[in-house]
Amino acid sequence: MALPFFNRAAKKPDQIVAVDLGGRQTKAVLIQRHGERYLLLNFAVRAAPAESDSKELPVETLGEHLKNINVDLGERTKLACIALCENDSLLRHAEMPLVPVSDLRLMLKHGSKTYLQQDLSDYVFDCQFIRPKPADAKKSEAAKAAPATQKNKVLVGGARKKVIDDMQAACRAAGLVPAQIVPGLIAPANAFEMAEPEIFAKEVVALVDIGFRRTSISILDVGELALNRVVNIGGDHLTSGLAEALGISDDEAEGIKVGMPSEVQHNLEPLIAPLGRELRTSIEFFEHQQDKALTQVFISGGSSRGEFIVATLQNELMAPCQTWNPTKFLQPSVPPQKMPELEAVAPLLTFAVGAAMAAL
Repeated sequence: MALPFFNRAAKKPDQIVAVDLGGRQTKAVLIQRHGERYLLLNFAVRAAPAESDSKELPVETLGEHLKNINVDLGERTKLACIALCENDSLLRHAEMPLVPVSDLRLMLKHGSKTYLQQDLSDYVFDCQFIRPKPADAKKSEAAKAAPATQKNKVLVGGARKKVIDDMQAACRAAGLVPAQIVPGLIAPANAFEMAEPEIFAKEVVALVDIGFRRTSISILDVGELALNRVVNIGGDHLTSGLAEALGISDDEAEGIKVGMPSEVQHNLEPLIAPLGRELRTSIEFFEHQQDKALTQVFISGGSSRGEFIVATLQNELMAPCQTWNPTKFLQPSVPPQKMPELEAVAPLLTFAVGAAMAAL
């Protein structure tokens, strides 16, 4: 799934810098396509220029930040793909006529209230028709013969035009060429399709990424992104709650949260439970609507490195939970001094890797 708000490349590039602008940290990867293989040439994790992701950064500040990120990656290419956070973009399902995507964009621009039940006249959109499953092949053939007015399932990505314009300006200020800008919420599905292709194609699973301030859940129904939702509880909620309970600093609490959970189990459980309940609500909604049972939950993000956190979520969700590695399919070719970091950093790279797959 690409859903780029624009695509500057005449053909798919063979190398891309992909950047995930998080609330606390920016994560980036440099990936090269080599035939059927993908090489991870470098990765970078850098503190965000502002701790809060709720305010817009000046273009100059963001440009300098992107420039530093590219320096961290070795400045091997100028082509960049930016994954917009959920505050700056949206990803929705809609029922729309079977017409060219360029026409769908115009229809959304002038009629977003009709299709998305919200006035988004200042937004830029992209769309992708959802592929029918093999069992729906007959329906698909019938749809081709049906008039264009018949409704079809469409995945819609959107972002305010100002956000897109500012991001392009920041890239140019950093000496980068903004090849694509995509909604970050498509990234977990993209990365999972590459890392776990058999499970992606055959099972009904949930991808949970625990970010700094928020957690995203994407439910994949045999290769289709069937539901996505953002919960306003993230790793910061666990860290600050633990720090308050123990009377220690946030930095100390962060280390304990991931490294020594058994010693603070009674403090962590009540902090994780609200997140588990919110995620379970999304899973139950999907299962009720589609009359299908989830088989597994795959967890990524910084807090996924805490085994106790994953185990507690499994109890709350009543479904098998495990961590997964979004870089699993990539052949590591990073600088030797960075190799020891890769395993620890990999759970943070889901959105960056998934954005890169949209561009390559």
